[in-house]
Amino acid sequence: MADTDQVSDAIIAEAESAAETLAQVKAEIAKAVFGQDRVVELALAAVLAGGHALLIGAPGLAKTRLVEAMGTALGLANQRIQFTPDLMPSDIIGSEVLDESPSGQRTFRFLKGPIFTQLLMADEINRASPRTKSALLQSMQERHVTVAGVRH
Repeated sequence: MADTDQVSDAIIAEAESAAETLAQVKAEIAKAVFGQDRVVELALAAVLAGGHALLIGAPGLAKTRLVEAMGTALGLANQRIQFTPDLMPSDIIGSEVLDESPSGQRTFRFLKGPIFTQLLMADEINRASPRTKSALLQSMQERHVTVAGVRH
């Protein structure tokens, strides 16, 4: 019985600590994004659950600012991709480049694209070509990319 009480107390203490940390994160985000508490809560829930969120709204409603503030408050690396009709899949996932060593040996090296970040703001996805959208959605679903037959 005593062991069960100790475990319960430890779980309660850990939950209270997590709730306190979450409140601090919300307060930090609230300094940058005003009057959108529900949006902030739902976006944090998506990030903490390891999922994705689709932010829809008129221009000027602080969608980009929210993502930047979340990245700062959570200590996550974040990137923003502005989707345009001429954006190629390699522009978001990365590509291989040919390197030449001083001895003259040539090898391919993978340069990671902006998708390799902890928090990504993909802006105006509707403007992208179907191939580029497919590259984004595939990497979101599979949580990796494959370039030249190599998984990254």
